[in-house]
This record gives sequence, C-alpha cells and structure tokens, in this order.
Amino acid sequence: MLLGRLFRRPQRHPDTGAGARLTFFGGKGGVGKTTCASAFSQALAEQGQRVLLISTDPAHSLGDLWEQSLSASPVAVSKDVDALELDPDAALKRYMGEVRENLANLASPEVRDAAMRQADLAASSPGAEESALMDELVRLTLENSDRYDHLVFDTAPTGHTLQLLQLPEAMRGWTDALLSKRRETLDTGAAMQGSDAAPEDRAARILEARRDRYAAMRDMLLDPNRTRFIPVLNPDRLSREETRRIVGTLGEVGMRVDALVVNRVLPDFADGDFVARRREAESGHLAAIRRDFPAQEQVIVPLATDDVSGEQGLAAIAAALAPLARSISPA
Repeated sequence: MLLGRLFRRPQRHPDTGAGARLTFFGGKGGVGKTTCASAFSQALAEQGQRVLLISTDPAHSLGDLWEQSLSASPVAVSKDVDALELDPDAALKRYMGEVRENLANLASPEVRDAAMRQADLAASSPGAEESALMDELVRLTLENSDRYDHLVFDTAPTGHTLQLLQLPEAMRGWTDALLSKRRETLDTGAAMQGSDAAPEDRAARILEARRDRYAAMRDMLLDPNRTRFIPVLNPDRLSREETRRIVGTLGEVGMRVDALVVNRVLPDFADGDFVARRREAESGHLAAIRRDFPAQEQVIVPLATDDVSGEQGLAAIAAALAPLARSISPA
C-alpha cells in the first residue's frame, strides 16, 4: 500500500518527550465526528487538561456546534477549551505568500518573474489547497504543542484524513529530492569556478527547515505515546465498512487506533413498533462491530433526543466519552 511505503522507516523507540497529546477523530461524513471531538475535548477539560480543538474539515460545523464564530486563531469556547477552524483558502494564501517572499529574496532578477509565474500556476494546481492545509496544520501543531495539554482534531471525511497523514512523509521526500538537486547544482557551479565548496545557500536552509518540520510531525503522528486516531461510526453497514478500511490502513503504518466511538445508538428507553424494528436491525450492526473490531475499545454514545449544541448540549456525550478521555496513558 502507498501509505505504508510512504511511512516506512527504520524501527526505533518513539519519542516520549514533553508536549501535547494529539487525538484525531475521523470517519465517514455525517457520522458525528465534530460532536464527538467536541465532547471529548470537554471531557478532557473536565479532567483539568488545557485543550485546543482544531477543525480541518472544509465544510466546517464546529462554530455552529459551539454557537460561536470561529476563525483560524484560537477562541475560547468553554473553560480550558479553545477552538479554531482551518480555512483552506486562507491557508493557501499564507502558504503562497511565504513562497513568493522566499522567491523575492532568493531568486536572481533574471529568473524572478518566471519563478513567480510558476508559483501562481502551482497555486491553482490540484492538491495545492491540501498541501497548504497540511503546512498550516504542521505549523499549528508544533507551535501549540507546549501551550496545551491536548490537541484534538475534527478531521474531514476519511479520504481527506488519509491525505493529511500521507503528506508529511511525501513532502519530506520531495524536499529531500529538491535539496539533493540544489546541492548538485551548487557543487557544479563551485567546481566550474574552481572553488572547493559551494557558497552558503539560504534556499537550502529554508528547504532543510521545512523538511525537519515535516519529519517532526511524522514522528509525532507515529508515536503511540503522543498520538491516537479514534474512528467514529454509526450502527450501519456503510460507516462500518468505512471504519474497517481506515483501521486497516492506519494499522499498516503503526498508527495508534485502540478505540472507536459508536455514535447515535438507540437509547434503552426508546420504544414503539418502528423503534423496535430499528433496534433489531441496529443490534445486528452492533454485533458486527464487536466482531470486526476486537482490538479496539468500543464506546457507545446514545442517540440524543434533540439537536446537540453548546456546552450544555455536549454534557451527556462528554460524560459518555469520559472513560475514553481518561485512557490517554501511553500505549
């Protein structure tokens, strides 16, 4: 599998140094990831942890859930919980702004205009927003790792999440290739000028710094003492199959997936003929979930009787997820 090849690296003991724990909530669209990520954050805060809740889903609903206006900067949504929503367009503008600034400082006048045109073309190419979003996510994670006890990520549907997890290693390889080519060019130029060594190269330092940032992010993602991924699914076949795929794929790369949340399960007090038939179908799905995911702790979240919003609305779900929040000790 491509993801396994991208993440393959020599085995070593994970870095268990100081820094925030990371928890990613993901799964099929519409299963309640935002609600569960928010309730989990609330449960962590109730245990005395300082939490940053980050939405990477372009179709943001985090602000609506907390009944607050959110942006790309942290906003307090409850005691000890700050939240933000990453904006792909803003991330791309920031990312390309840094690229243009570097080009302006590094490129010679004769190639600067051509380089700027290439940068503009790159900004509109497929995958540009994902790359910029990953760059922003890496920046936010590394900058806030010492400011919060826990970073919780409300991710986009599974396909986008897997892209985000692939990009650190893929971009690290891309940067290494650029550095290698850059050194070849500098060595050739130095040899032609009769010099023993290439001159100091600021472009190489910029590339090396970016490579090191992505390597640090990759190591955090693959450290089971720092990072875990929690799939959210409903008691139905489609989300169960999606969860099976993501658990299998993340298992290939050694990412910690030791629990899942089964959301919107009919509560015991629900009754009536329709509910009885629905409960019968649901019981089959729950049995299949227990069979398909024996290695994962399974947390059941009952279906709410009303729409969930605000801190009070999240209270019951936070209580259901409290045991999961307490189980954040190293694997």
